[in-house]
Amino acid sequence: MTERRNGLTYADSGVDIDAGEALVERIKPLAKSTSRPGADVALGGFGGLFDLKACGFRDPVLVAANDGVGTKLKLAIETGIHSGVGIDLVAMSVNDLVVQGAQPLFFLDYFATGKLDVEEAATVIAGIAEGCRQAGCALIGGETAEMPGMYAGKDYDLAGFAVGAVERDAILPRLAAIGPGDAVIGLASSGVHSNGFSLVRRILADSALGLADELPFAIGLSIGAALLEPTRIYVKAILEVLGKHKVKGFAHITGGGITENLPRVLPEGVDAEIDLAAWKLPRLFAWLQSLGGIAGHEMLRTFNCGIGMIAIVAAEEADAVVKAFAAAGESAVRIGTLVPGSGEAKVVYRNTLESA
Repeated sequence: MTERRNGLTYADSGVDIDAGEALVERIKPLAKSTSRPGADVALGGFGGLFDLKACGFRDPVLVAANDGVGTKLKLAIETGIHSGVGIDLVAMSVNDLVVQGAQPLFFLDYFATGKLDVEEAATVIAGIAEGCRQAGCALIGGETAEMPGMYAGKDYDLAGFAVGAVERDAILPRLAAIGPGDAVIGLASSGVHSNGFSLVRRILADSALGLADELPFAIGLSIGAALLEPTRIYVKAILEVLGKHKVKGFAHITGGGITENLPRVLPEGVDAEIDLAAWKLPRLFAWLQSLGGIAGHEMLRTFNCGIGMIAIVAAEEADAVVKAFAAAGESAVRIGTLVPGSGEAKVVYRNTLESA
C-alpha cells in the first residue's frame, strides 16, 4: 500500500495564492486611475459597484457586450509584447457598445493562465486600464484564474465584459430613418485590430517569416510589433459627434469585414454601395495579401482593410460629419452610398482597393 504524503498545499498543485494577491495589489492603482462618475473604484470586494443615478441619465437603457482578443494573444506571448492586448480587449467591447449610441460605464476582465507571472499580468492589466481611460469607463473588477493543466507554458487568455447606457430615445441604429441616398463614412483603423489573426499566423507560417523579422517596407519595425498595434477605440470621438450631428447608425468593422458587418445595421431592402477607390489599402494589409495570395473579396470579408468603423448619415450631413470626426482626432472619408436593394441588406463593391 502506498504511503499517503501529508501537508499538501495549493502551491503544490501549481496555484500560487501569494502571486495572485501580489497582482491585486499591483493593479489597485491602475483600476483607481479609471474612476469616473458612478464608480469610485476600490478592488477587493465580491462584486463591482456602479451608481447609475450619478451619471445623470433620464430614461436609460443598459447595453452590454463581451469579447476577447483571439489568437492575437499568440503573437503577444511569442514576442513578449503584452502592453497592447489589454487595449484590444477593451476596444472590442466598448466599440460594440458605442455603435448603439451607448456611453461605456464600466468594464470587467478575466485573465486565465497556467502559471501566473505577476509582471506579465500587471502589464496586460495596465493595458486594460489604459483602454478604459481611452473609452471613459471604469475598471471596477475582474478575475484572475491560475489553472495548471489548462494552459501550456506561458499561454494565457483574456475576456472582457463592458456595460454602458443610452437614453431610450437615442438608441442606434435608427432603422426607420436609414434609406437610399444616405452617405456611408469610414473611419480609419489603426491596423489589423483584433480579427483575422488565425489567417495572419497561417500566412507567416507558410512564408517562413518570424515575428522578429523586419517589415520590408518599414525600416526598424518588426512584423510582430506592427501586427500588435492596438485596436483603435472610437468611443470619445463618436460620442462627441453624436452630440452635434444626427448620425443614423454605426457599424464596428470586426471579423467579417465590411462585407458582413455593415449589413447588420441596414434595414431590409437597402444595400450599401461601397467605392473601393475612396481610400487606400494600408501597406500592412497589402503585404499580407501579397504573401498569402489572398483574393480581394476574401480580404474584405476577413479584415477591416483600413476601415475600423462606419457611420451612416444623411447625404447633406456627410461633409459636416467628416469634418467633425477630423476635429475629434479621427481620419474620416465618405466611402459610399446606400441604394435600393431587394430582400436582405448586402454590400456591393465598386472599383478596386489599391495599396497606399
